[in-house]
Amino acid sequence: MRPSWSAVVLSQGTRPVELGAAVGSLLAQTGVALEVIVVGNGWEPSGLPDGVRTVYLETNLGAPKGRNKGIERVRGRLVFFLDDDAVLPEPDTLARIEALFAADPTLGAIQTRIETPDGESLRRWVPRLRNKDPMVSSEVFSVLEGSVAVRKRVLRGTRNWPGRFFYAHEGIELAWRTWDYGYRVEYRADLRAVHPRVERSRHADHMWQDARNRVWLAKRNLPCPIAIAYILDWAVLTTIRNVTHPRELCGWLRGAWAGITTDAGRRRPMAWKTVWAMTKRGRPPVL
Repeated sequence: MRPSWSAVVLSQGTRPVELGAAVGSLLAQTGVALEVIVVGNGWEPSGLPDGVRTVYLETNLGAPKGRNKGIERVRGRLVFFLDDDAVLPEPDTLARIEALFAADPTLGAIQTRIETPDGESLRRWVPRLRNKDPMVSSEVFSVLEGSVAVRKRVLRGTRNWPGRFFYAHEGIELAWRTWDYGYRVEYRADLRAVHPRVERSRHADHMWQDARNRVWLAKRNLPCPIAIAYILDWAVLTTIRNVTHPRELCGWLRGAWAGITTDAGRRRPMAWKTVWAMTKRGRPPVL
């Protein structure tokens, strides 16, 4: 029987206990026809339950390109992406998401609320500019990649995750392109995933990646005047935030220069009607 859902879990094989819990929480989902695909990013998947499909990548291709390799194997019309150290604590999560998609044909992607094991939702896990209350659902213009559901037709229309990003901000591009493709994106507070607290600073190059990908986002997705404003706004904000942290500020500036001087990939600027739709909803694509 062809599944209605395909769940893609990306892993480097460094967290076998957590990966087992993530896969187990997916296999425990009720009321849906589901296949689980584990993509080994530089690791040959092993030790998984029977029936779990696997993809072996010889080298670490980065998070977005690794997820794209999983998308190549999916058979479901709905795709769920879950981090290998996250779990869905409720067994009806995917069934509830499927009902939301069925009830609203304009809905293209849904991010769940993400909380730590002790029940805290970090502000940066709420993909809104101003209201950071994790218990408020809303339309959004970015998603956290670690617990998000997307229609497969939307993935095809948006050309999947931006593979060359390696990590950082691929959820912004996916959301922008989903809106530009004619679908909406929602953050749903009534759906939960549990994920350990992690800090972006765990990656030594996080400021460089942040800046390069911010510039690439603009070059790939925004009309020229909006792209310039977006880059300048982020340069000013980052300078203000890191004026007392010269090392991080220098890392960001080096990354921004790399973004300006390197190929960002195919440019597909969003339509001005998408810019207007975002602006009407309080999130013009300049921040």
